[in-house]
Amino acid sequence: MNKARDFDQSVVAELRALLGERISTSAALREHHGKDESYFPYAPPDAVVFPHSTEEVRDIVDICRRHRVPMIPYGVGTSLEGHILAINGGVSIDLSQMNAVLAVHEEDLDAVVQAGVTRKQLNEYIKHTGLFFPVDPGADATLGGMAATRASGTNAVRYGTMRENVLSLKVVLADGRVIQTSRRAKKSAAGYDLTRLFVGSEGTLGIITEVTVRLYPVQEAMSAAVCAFDTIDGCTRTVIQTIQAGVPVARCDIVCDKTIDAINKYKKTRYRVAPTVFFEFHGSQASVVEQAETVQEIARENGGMDFQWATKPEERNQLWDARHNAYFACLQIRPGARAVSTDVCVPISRLAECVHETMEDVKNYIAPVPLLGHIGDGNFHLMFLVDPARPEELELAKQFNRRLVDRALAMEGTCTGEHGVGMGKQESLAKELGEAVDVMRDIKRLFDPGNLMNPGKVVPAP
Repeated sequence: MNKARDFDQSVVAELRALLGERISTSAALREHHGKDESYFPYAPPDAVVFPHSTEEVRDIVDICRRHRVPMIPYGVGTSLEGHILAINGGVSIDLSQMNAVLAVHEEDLDAVVQAGVTRKQLNEYIKHTGLFFPVDPGADATLGGMAATRASGTNAVRYGTMRENVLSLKVVLADGRVIQTSRRAKKSAAGYDLTRLFVGSEGTLGIITEVTVRLYPVQEAMSAAVCAFDTIDGCTRTVIQTIQAGVPVARCDIVCDKTIDAINKYKKTRYRVAPTVFFEFHGSQASVVEQAETVQEIARENGGMDFQWATKPEERNQLWDARHNAYFACLQIRPGARAVSTDVCVPISRLAECVHETMEDVKNYIAPVPLLGHIGDGNFHLMFLVDPARPEELELAKQFNRRLVDRALAMEGTCTGEHGVGMGKQESLAKELGEAVDVMRDIKRLFDPGNLMNPGKVVPAP
């Protein structure tokens, strides 16, 4: 029997009996769920479903498992390494309608949310409590997707990534079991750390349906600043010296001159066109002033040309909105191009060296290559703007990426600080971890023997 026909008649019928109108096979919706922000060809699923509960996800998994149909969890589709592409067809499980904040424990500084809650939604929900959730990858991603990709962002230098900020998960496994990976206690020595196993698993081991996250008190004072430098080396030296001096900077992001010029044109801002660092300081009124004065002096010694301050909330929001829009701004450097985005992360002591060597390499590339990144924790990104009609440009971008990864690994860094592995960095992962990838494959085989959970991502098929 034809596989597609079998899928249409049996799987869709069972899913429709379960979900009613919350299943679609329309071409437009399938195409929407078969593309992300990566450069990979679109790969639409055969159907899209919208569950409302963990129990419905479990029932969807049972149906798909019986029919040996791949399952691809979907948040809002902002991934950069092909995480949500249905390369083997199957069912896209869109968790965006599972968007309830289930509990906020103010005294314990944590919250329990369904996987489809976005970071902005959670912060809006809890703003009256004086608490906030700090992990900020730029896009208004879902908490389930952020946990699955081990996301981080601008605040990671002070507050950490999703790895540090997820306390517990509820997960539906490939065999239909529903597990809670841990309790709400801030620490535990009870058994294997399953929470850390699923954080960063990219939907290949199970489907995250609930997330328990840490919350933090909103600080008494916050101020932000933009500082331009005469060289990119001045930016990196300033950041390294700031971190090594123990200044608890909350945010610390870098953009090169090409990126800041693109931001100015896209957002109608007027920042100096030069390598630039965005800072933010949190704490008491006195400590914020002290932090800012210390960093300003460090910056001055490294060629910092001016500080543009933003102390009012609307000014700070405008500043970080400009930074968060850098990706879309840079796309306008070459209209019609697709972005091949990559990222690496190195120990902070090797950061200046890695960035310097990378920017020397960029000089010989065929087109402008914007640089941006959360440099306070040693993580930076490049964007290669390639003409979709010229496959040789994509190959050049891939060659550059391999050189970048090799450089980071030689400096004891990692092939990805926050984008994840997905489809794009499996070869790099093998270079980085060697036989440990075989152990990952064994884990995948144990949890998902039928290779139905987001197949083709992170590790090759077991």
